[in-house]
Amino acid sequence: MAQGLEVALTDLQSSRNNVRHHTEEITVDHLLVRRGQAFNLTLYFRNRGFQPGLDNIIFVVETEDAVYLDSEPQRQEYVMNDYGFIYQGSKNWIRPCPWNYGQFEEKIIDICLKLLDKSLHFQTDPATDCALRGSPVYVSRVVCAMINSNDDNGVLNGNWSENYTDGANPAEWTGSVAILKQWYATGCQPVRYGQCWVFAAVMCTVMRCLGIPTRVITNFDSGHDTDGNLIIDEYYDNTGRILGNKKKDTIWNFHVWNECWMARKDLPPGYGGWQVLDATPQEMSNGVYCCGPASVRAIKEGEVDLNYDTPFVFSMVNADCMSWLVQGGKEQKLHQDTSSVGNFISTKSIQSDERDDITENYKYEEGSLQERQVFLKALQKLKAGSFHSSQRGAELQPSRPTPLSRDSPRSLHTPSLRPSDVVQVSLKFKLLDPPNMGQDICFVLLALNVSSQFKDLKVNLSAQSLLHDGSPLSPFWQDTAFITLSPKEAKTYPCKISYSQYSQYLSTDKLIRISALGEEKSSPEKILVNKIITLSYPSITINVLGAAVVNQPLSIQVIFSNPLSEQVEDCVLTVEGSGLFKKQQKVLLGVLKPQHRASIILETVPFKSGQRQIQANMRSNKFKDIKGYRNVYVDFAL
Repeated sequence: MAQGLEVALTDLQSSRNNVRHHTEEITVDHLLVRRGQAFNLTLYFRNRGFQPGLDNIIFVVETEDAVYLDSEPQRQEYVMNDYGFIYQGSKNWIRPCPWNYGQFEEKIIDICLKLLDKSLHFQTDPATDCALRGSPVYVSRVVCAMINSNDDNGVLNGNWSENYTDGANPAEWTGSVAILKQWYATGCQPVRYGQCWVFAAVMCTVMRCLGIPTRVITNFDSGHDTDGNLIIDEYYDNTGRILGNKKKDTIWNFHVWNECWMARKDLPPGYGGWQVLDATPQEMSNGVYCCGPASVRAIKEGEVDLNYDTPFVFSMVNADCMSWLVQGGKEQKLHQDTSSVGNFISTKSIQSDERDDITENYKYEEGSLQERQVFLKALQKLKAGSFHSSQRGAELQPSRPTPLSRDSPRSLHTPSLRPSDVVQVSLKFKLLDPPNMGQDICFVLLALNVSSQFKDLKVNLSAQSLLHDGSPLSPFWQDTAFITLSPKEAKTYPCKISYSQYSQYLSTDKLIRISALGEEKSSPEKILVNKIITLSYPSITINVLGAAVVNQPLSIQVIFSNPLSEQVEDCVLTVEGSGLFKKQQKVLLGVLKPQHRASIILETVPFKSGQRQIQANMRSNKFKDIKGYRNVYVDFAL
């Protein structure tokens, strides 16, 4: 009888296999292969050679791939691309923020595996946790909870207070690599600080590194419904100023989450594909701060009883908004808007720097019968389930609009509202010039009398800064207009908010809400109009001086300026780019004089070929996030 084979050495052919599996940018020293694809290895035997027909070698493998995307361009974008854009701003002014995901950078794979081992699941029951790591549903929930630090030593501390003295302002980050490496280097202590786009960007890095197709999604006018009734309540005083919400319902100017591609064998057929995962710690899910995976198709169809956290995600994209006037201790309903929440849902296009609008993936067209039917179906499921019921049951049914003129960004594509039978006056704000940081904001209030009678209006106007999560700050500007309108007459009332009036009250988000609450002498009805203004900065300009070639010196020019008419101090320029810089570059610029424009030259040696991106940010004591980027194609060395 032939002697059994004894393995002396196994050659995993790491370099060759990793190239074929598109993991060579992570490492060529260790075997790192992707699911569902063949790889080669060589076995060397100690006692004798392998004899075909006599010897049998059995390999036990699992070939199922629950995250397989059959489109090569999609795989390149959602697994392989190490940079991208996160959309911010407002629906009227959508701004791409460049981001370095860097999932193939040195040590990132080790950090991602450490992240899994630091989870509460692994700490509690490591055997079960490891056994479940083949499930993308399980892994995505674990990662989602570990990106925030609310339950554990997760990667990021969230902070929406505007006080970041003991950490980094979330607006300053330009990539995930510095965040993940800081977390790892400090013994897995949470990094300070993050907000929604930072949580989503870091999760994108981790999931792409683990081979799960992932993209970053921005939802403009995103609902946060705390009581599960699919109604977001907003409260105003008699000046039109939005009040802090006693129920904590809010409409975020924008909110950012992830979609991950996976099969959902735990759901009925047809609900696999893109799944929402939201690492921003808003509400608890099964006792921990995570959200999802929630099937995008289930959200569109109102199937809010399917796992996980589908009701909360549904409310983010399709809740109704109720406006209330608070006066004399009483609340007066102004309007119920059925189309203000969930607009211009955006992600980066495949292999392009353009923006894709994917709103139709989440809901049927606003104003359509299908959309209302789905809303009511979701509402009935919530009522029938173990969710919170409505505080104002009768008002959950879609109602005809009462007197309101909305010029908010949330009504850009809303069908025109019926003027009140009593007031028959519409109000609208119009900007006269682009709202640039450091300059006065000039706008007019347009008043139109659509009736055949004279109208005497008193209009209270106000302006206040907003945080991107919808939280209002104190008003810094108020005015009162008295407008008399002849039948069918239109008039404009000019307004100006000077830089000196708003500069000290502005938040990092650079959002200003202007509001007007009008009333006509002969009617108790009120007319509310508001508009959100996003102030813009001039971007950083980046020029690549010469051809970019692997292992060859490259000069990069960065041009920046102080856009303000006052001196700024503590200026710091941050530059990074996977495959171009080994680590994030920080340049101390010191003081910049008013309107001063300057440039610096950075030297680097690219170490990876292909399409790359440089990301830059400049901060000072007056601003935190002047951004810029430049795409660079790096050739192989000759």
